[in-house]
Parts: sequence; structure tokens; C-alpha cells
Amino acid sequence: MRALFIGGTGTISSAITKQLLEKGCELYLLNRGTRNEDLPAGVNILKADINDEEQVAKLIENLEFDVVADFIAFEPSQVERDYRLFNGKTKQFMYISSASAYQTPLSDYRITEGTPLSNPYWEYSRNKIACEEYLMKQYRETGFPITIVRPSHTYSERSIPLGVHGSKGTWQVAKRMLENKPVIIHGDGTSLWTMTHNSDFAKGFIGLMGNIHAIGESVHITSDETVTWNQIYEVIADVLGVKLKAVHVSSEFLAACSKEDYRGGLLGDKANSVVFDNSKLKRLVPEFVASTRFDQGIRQTIAYILTHPEHQTEDKEFDSWCDKVIHALDAAVRNITE
Repeated sequence: MRALFIGGTGTISSAITKQLLEKGCELYLLNRGTRNEDLPAGVNILKADINDEEQVAKLIENLEFDVVADFIAFEPSQVERDYRLFNGKTKQFMYISSASAYQTPLSDYRITEGTPLSNPYWEYSRNKIACEEYLMKQYRETGFPITIVRPSHTYSERSIPLGVHGSKGTWQVAKRMLENKPVIIHGDGTSLWTMTHNSDFAKGFIGLMGNIHAIGESVHITSDETVTWNQIYEVIADVLGVKLKAVHVSSEFLAACSKEDYRGGLLGDKANSVVFDNSKLKRLVPEFVASTRFDQGIRQTIAYILTHPEHQTEDKEFDSWCDKVIHALDAAVRNITE
């Protein structure tokens, strides 16, 4: 199989890249080359900015692919460009959308591919929906061989997956735990969530590549494991070897008092209970099993981060904001009870 990934070095795509090379795939990555130092041997690099359409067209002029996958298209204009570049040059075009595109708030917490797409809280999700609609239109009208893939919260060894964190990543939350400081959990921590290890996502994705039954279809790829946010933070604290000091704060309050996009990331995503039905994926890829339990995956992640200081980015602004929020809540309780 000859495949081209636009991107190929992110949380999701890096795991797919690794597994494909182990299977002997002829894999090309089209990117700007800024994060290629950790790529395994055997990858063919097409160094270019995908937004430079003329340059990319020249690079792929004499190439055709079994699969092209775009991991970094977020707006309709970008998939319109992809259609111009790859129509007639690939047997399958895979677009990585997002499970946050599903109806928010949900009328039923169980999500299937038939769940409506609608998210009034998050522009990111609305743009993903618009991209999907454009590509499906091209499939219906011109036969462009599209497969839409919707990841949910997928993580790797590079970053601890959390609900509330700052713009510089999630390390500061782990640092607060290690320093015996309280950490913020949105809501009361009992909403349901799904964490998927990138190695499991890769197995499902590869099973859809070159799969004739996936053409014209939309499929989400997630673990079957469901956990609460309280469990997620408890597991992380346990792996770090500390006792969790949790402070529960409503998502609406967090969105109102932060410069971060908690309206989108929380109200439009993580504050909602979600349970994914992966029946469709398992019909298309019968061998798919998400085998990495969250407590197992997070041990790998934290072990990696603790031995790689470059992934321990401090966020003093977020740290100070957490202290202010917690202090404000404590003061409110005192004002009412005194």
C-alpha cells in the first residue's frame, strides 16, 4: 500500500505512522519538516507547506496513492484545497474530523455515527462539521472516495490527558499534584468520558485504510472503556504517588473567569457525558480491540514525561489562576457560613 499523510507527526498520526512502517507500507509524509527528528526509519518525506498548493501539486505530480489522509485540516477552505490536489490521485481520502462534532448537548449519552452533528459552543467543531459536509458533497456528486474518521480524546506518551489545563499543556496540573496542591476538576467529576490510547486508535485507523466498505462512511474510533473525571484524576495522582486534592468547580464558572476557551473545550466537549458505540468500526474492522486500559496507558505516559524534561513545560499563569479560583471559592463559602 502506498499512503500519504498530511502531517504525520502529531499525537494520533505518529502512532499510525509507526504501525504502518512495521507492516511494510510505502508511507509518505507531507509536512514542513519541523517535527521529523523522531520519525522511524523508512518514511518518505515530502517537505512542503500544504498551504502552498502550487508547490505541493508539483511534488505529487508523478505520484498516485492508495490512501491520502489529512490530519491537519480544520476549515472548509483546507479540504477544498485537498480535493483540488488529490481528486483522481488517490483511491481513498481519509479526513480526520472530531467526535466533538456530535450533538452538544446530547439527547442521548450513547453516541453512534447516526448521532446528529451540532455544536453551538465550539467553532472548532462547527468547522469540522462544515469540512465533513463539503467532502460528503464531493463523494455524492463526483465520487471522491472519502472516509471520515472521528477521534475523541486520544492521548500518547507526550502529554497527560486532562480536562482543565492552560495553554502550555497539562504538565502544570501534574506539578501541582506533586507539590501537594489542590487541582481543579470541572463539574462534580462524575460525568462519563472516554480516553483512547493512540496505539489503539492506530489499529482502527489502519483497518479502515484501503477498506472498500469504508468509502463514503463516517466512523469514530475510541476505546470501549468509560471512566469518570474523578477516576481519571485519581489514576493520575496514584501513578504520581500522591494523594489527590480535588476541587470541583462548575464548567460555567470556569468558562466565565478564564481566558482559555473553556466554553468550547468544556461546555462544548468535556463537560458532557459520552459513551461511544463502536459497533460500526467493529463491523468494518472485525479484528479491532482497544487493548490499552487507561490506568495502563497513563503509567506509560507519566513514566515517559518524568524522564523527558522537555515535556515538563511550566505554566505559571495557569498555576496562579488555579490558586485564584480556589481561593475565590473558599472565600465564598466563608462569606455564606460566617
